[in-house]
Amino acid sequence: MIYRALTTFAGPVAGAAARIAGPDWRERMVLDAGPAHRPGGVWLHGASVGELNSGRRIVEALVEALGRDLPVVVTANTVTGRAVAAGWGVPARLAPLDLPGAVDRFLDRHRPAVLVTLENEIWPNRAAAARLRGIAQVVAGARMSARSAARWSRARGLIGPVLGGLDALSAQDGASESRLIALGLSPGALLPRLQLKLLDPAATPVPPASARRDRTWLAASTHAGEEELVLDAFLQARARVPDLQLILAPRHPRRGDEVAAMIRARGLDAARRSAGAVGRDGAVVLVDVLGEMARWYDAAGLCLTGGSLVDHGGHTPWEPAGHGCAILHGPHVGNAAEGYAALGAAGASLGVGAGDLGAAVARLAADPAAARAMGRRARAVLRDRAGDPGALVDRILALAGRARQRRA
Repeated sequence: MIYRALTTFAGPVAGAAARIAGPDWRERMVLDAGPAHRPGGVWLHGASVGELNSGRRIVEALVEALGRDLPVVVTANTVTGRAVAAGWGVPARLAPLDLPGAVDRFLDRHRPAVLVTLENEIWPNRAAAARLRGIAQVVAGARMSARSAARWSRARGLIGPVLGGLDALSAQDGASESRLIALGLSPGALLPRLQLKLLDPAATPVPPASARRDRTWLAASTHAGEEELVLDAFLQARARVPDLQLILAPRHPRRGDEVAAMIRARGLDAARRSAGAVGRDGAVVLVDVLGEMARWYDAAGLCLTGGSLVDHGGHTPWEPAGHGCAILHGPHVGNAAEGYAALGAAGASLGVGAGDLGAAVARLAADPAAARAMGRRARAVLRDRAGDPGALVDRILALAGRARQRRA
């Protein structure tokens, strides 16, 4: 009651400010002249670019199922998020502020049958207005940390009705499920687990196996202090596997000249991508450009995830797993400790220290069957953790009164 009273009082003030502030704020207050839609569609909301990109496969499945009959309206909290969604060819808007008037105007205009929220967006007025109008509510890929659960436990009057009003929720993990239920989610609303950010890597086509790929090692997203260790390990491994190739991709391509000097200091030639190298040029290819990592994961059967030999927490293992790479990493993997633990337990990754790196690379490059098996296991772990969005999409469509047509 206090939250609703405060936001109701703030509505006219925010509306007056929005009329002065510009078109984006008028859109957030739903005071612009945006299009209306026929009733019965889906409103899908993601906070910004990352959340929306992770949910793109869900959007595409809904658009395919609903066709031209019913809209899928996508909202974001940021202008960049709105631009991403607009690029998919769907109606895209800035989300209404969680003020009763703005939410009501948005629902009057778009009249959805289902509200789908990606990950961890909790808005009490939005949820209450949807409940009052009989709009089904779904959350995809929810996560609730222990710290967040402790904070929300002190505001059960806000979160309890939101969670209790959900028709369906897919969580990222079992711990999140337990915490959400403790805060008010009905156990009957649970769907199979889903990690949205892993859906794209899990759907990545695996490149064909080849002797050249077996003998190619990618050091991906390395940081200062790692390239020297990688180059020394490469020289050690190449003494045993003479046709071994290294693709070295610094996290920050602007360090290209610095890294090229390290390569030359060891008597090696650096074939630089910025100078047109295509991946077959010399013993070391220096990737000093942005936006091409998928190409290099495809080219390499072995991958070291950067930020793990020095204390940067380790970058994601899931991109190389999606490409079927055998994964090597250093001791610093706190950013994705659970994922690395799962990969290690499945024999899909290998943790090494800087002194052991060269021997590990040589061993795997000389035993392509073992490296390929690691890559297959890594992909299997990824697919299991990503989950299948099919059950979620089917539930959303059922709540919208539609059934997905299955292809023969």
